[in-house]
Amino acid sequence: MRETWRWFGPGDDIAIHEIVQTGAEGIVSALHHVPTGQVWTPAEIAARKRQIEGPPDAPTGLTWDVVESLPVSEAIKTQSGPWRDHVAAWRESLHHLAAAGLRVICYNFMPVLDWTRTDLRHPVRGGGTAMHFELLHLAVFDLHVLRRPGAEADYPEDLRAEARAEWDRAGEALGPMLAENILKGLPGAAEHWGMDDIRAALARYDGIDAGRLRQNLTDFLEQVVPTAEALGLRLCCHPDDPPFALLGLPRIVSTEDDYARLVDAVPSPANGITFCTGSLGVDPAFDPVRFIERLGPHIHFVHLRNTTRGPMRGGKCSFTESAHLAGDTDMVATIRALTAEEARRAGEGRADAVIPMRPDHGHALLSDLDRAYMPGYPLIGRMRGLAELRGVMAACR
Repeated sequence: MRETWRWFGPGDDIAIHEIVQTGAEGIVSALHHVPTGQVWTPAEIAARKRQIEGPPDAPTGLTWDVVESLPVSEAIKTQSGPWRDHVAAWRESLHHLAAAGLRVICYNFMPVLDWTRTDLRHPVRGGGTAMHFELLHLAVFDLHVLRRPGAEADYPEDLRAEARAEWDRAGEALGPMLAENILKGLPGAAEHWGMDDIRAALARYDGIDAGRLRQNLTDFLEQVVPTAEALGLRLCCHPDDPPFALLGLPRIVSTEDDYARLVDAVPSPANGITFCTGSLGVDPAFDPVRFIERLGPHIHFVHLRNTTRGPMRGGKCSFTESAHLAGDTDMVATIRALTAEEARRAGEGRADAVIPMRPDHGHALLSDLDRAYMPGYPLIGRMRGLAELRGVMAACR
């Protein structure tokens, strides 16, 4: 696998020269400053390539390997407002990315929230911190901060009682902290939303169940996959994070079977999968080796991350992001299966035999604890994860 590293652009607190020192070969990035629904212009794409790759007389040695993410607007997901214009802009952006030499385009179809955690700096053994999802605190937020109509039906009675007790005990301090942490999963300009904003966003999904959202995804793919295939691009959908329904919103890319439906809906070498072991691994039914053996030919991009989950309660659970070789997912077996998939592709002569991967998230360790970084993306913790994964990949080869 080709080792890559996620970089959020000039606003990222981790600099390109630091990434070079990790040994990563490529960069995963996106034009986060371009409003969702607008075209990514050749000039903006070229500027990001220069920032990553450096000038001709002083190259960094890095290349821009993967786009993560070309955002799919809420209008497209709900098929409302200017959604057709947004699809047209998405397709035009594909043309510009292909002309610049980009080939792998990651996206997601998660409603409203891109990812959800209740604690961004949860203490772990040894003095570091990790991202954590506490189901009890989600219930507190949903029932007592957001006060979403109908939320009671989404939690078992004992969990609702615990949430009430927790709210009575610590609600004054807990409420603002949960709102800040959970809303960190809102994409781009929505990061400063308040409760009224998120209630309005949730209301747009009234009447949209999982079946309807899945059809909207299929409609989107039917319009963009032919363009991607003609341009030689590989689109890859990221799974829901976490892989269960939140805040009354449907989730349709959470399981192996969900992905089988996705690739079967619009059969094409351009319609593929972002295989994220961290997101998928929160589901106790996730078997990474079985997933790869069944759907490996459609995997275009890999996120390697691990989690330790708590007991299931009403179809949901708490979980903590683990060290990359710890947690509930057998990372050695996963990498062994991915290495076998690469060998199979090479035997077929596929141009994409080498799959780009990145160490996803990481514990904040050592100097990470004293500097700013994007939630989940510290320098030292990810470098440790990359080093561990690199060793496993070398052994599997």
